[in-house]
Amino acid sequence: QVQLVESGGGLVQAGGSLRLACAASGRTFSSYAMGWFRQAPGKAREFVAAIGNNGGAQHYVASVKGRFTISRDNAKNTVYLQMNSLKPEDTATYYCAADSSLATILNGRYYYWGQGTQVTVSS
Repeated sequence: QVQLVESGGGLVQAGGSLRLACAASGRTFSSYAMGWFRQAPGKAREFVAAIGNNGGAQHYVASVKGRFTISRDNAKNTVYLQMNSLKPEDTATYYCAADSSLATILNGRYYYWGQGTQVTVSS
C-alpha cells in the first residue's frame, strides 16, 4: 500500500513559479514510477509529467515542456514538480500518481493517487 500526499499548491501570478511535492509512504517508493496529472473545472484529468523509478526517464505533455521539471528524491520518498513561467491555463488541481509501470502512467492510468493540491494562476 502506498499513500501519496501532495503539497505546495497556491495562488500565483502569471509568470510566477511554484514547486509541488508529493510525499509517499512505504518502503518501496524507489520501485514505483511517479507521475503528475491535473484537472481543471469541467475538464478531463490530463497527464502532465512522469518519471521512472530511478529518475532516469522523464516525460512531459507538450504544453509544459521547457517550463515544468519533474524530479524525485528516493531517499526522501518524494517526487517534485517545479513549475516555472506559469500561465492561467495551468490552473487546476494537481494530482500525484504512482504505478509499478512507467508505461501505465504514460497511458493515463495508475494504481495509487493522492488527493490533489490546487494551483491557481491569475492573469
